[in-house]
Amino acid sequence: MKLFVFDHCPFCIKAMMVAGLKKADIELVYLQNHDVDARIDKVGANLVPILQKEDGSYMAESLDIAAYIDALEGNPVLATGSNDDNISAWADIARPYSSRLLYPRWMKVDLPEFRCQEAKAWFSKNKTAMIEQDFDDAFSKSEEYLIELNATFDKLTWLQLPSERNNVLSYDDVNLFPSLRNLTVVKGVKFPARIRQYIDQVAALTSISLYDDIAV
Repeated sequence: MKLFVFDHCPFCIKAMMVAGLKKADIELVYLQNHDVDARIDKVGANLVPILQKEDGSYMAESLDIAAYIDALEGNPVLATGSNDDNISAWADIARPYSSRLLYPRWMKVDLPEFRCQEAKAWFSKNKTAMIEQDFDDAFSKSEEYLIELNATFDKLTWLQLPSERNNVLSYDDVNLFPSLRNLTVVKGVKFPARIRQYIDQVAALTSISLYDDIAV
């Protein structure tokens, strides 16, 4: 099987987490960010991640893919989530700052989905419009956005470490971890110790790489 992804995409990370957790025999294929046709040809829409099953058919939608991979061999391991509202509440507060911190930085680090100038240009055009701000301007205001972002972490006091639940992950982790993982690319993020432990533990269990070594 193949999983078509972007490394920076939180939705892709959801599927990648479960593939890593299950140690599934799935090849990761990194698409170029601007190559919309490559996505439409497979699933009829501009979506990632995309899973190519053993029979050659394709499926989209990150949580559907996560559930499909989890169910492989009839041995699902993910627990049911119970914090959708808490995760959404934090994401809504953090998003205006995290997006302005992350989007410019994806252009400054080496990611497989941005290996050509067309991919970078396509991403920059679309995301600049989304945040209604030039990337250089957003990057220059990093300190301001970091103050606001760091203040949002007090909304995650409910967080329980995997080590406190026998290393059993749930759909809460699938929905929360990708956003926290991406923030490791931002220098100056002050993760509370417990949240940093959470990131490290989930990354280890799912074999998802972090960005600490290349943070900007």
